Amino acid sequence: MSPTIFTIGAYRFFFNRREESRRHVHIQTPDGIAKFWIEPTIALADAHRLKPKLLRQLDELVREHENEIRSAWDAHFAKSSY
Repeated sequence: MSPTIFTIGAYRFFFNRREESRRHVHIQTPDGIAKFWIEPTIALADAHRLKPKLLRQLDELVREHENEIRSAWDAHFAKSSY
């Protein structure tokens, strides 16, 4: 199960359940997928089939919504006993 945190346009922000304990977020786009670390600092972890310009835009979105992502992570994984 990959719970969706939120969507912005065609981008779906989600977690992969039980993937690893370090906070991160996946972003599905029409062209591919990216993974960003949220801690210790926001950084691109991995990307598939995405152009640098789009990756910069996704990085900005992650930074703009960092608190929302962190809160969703804490709420979700507290419930699932990660």
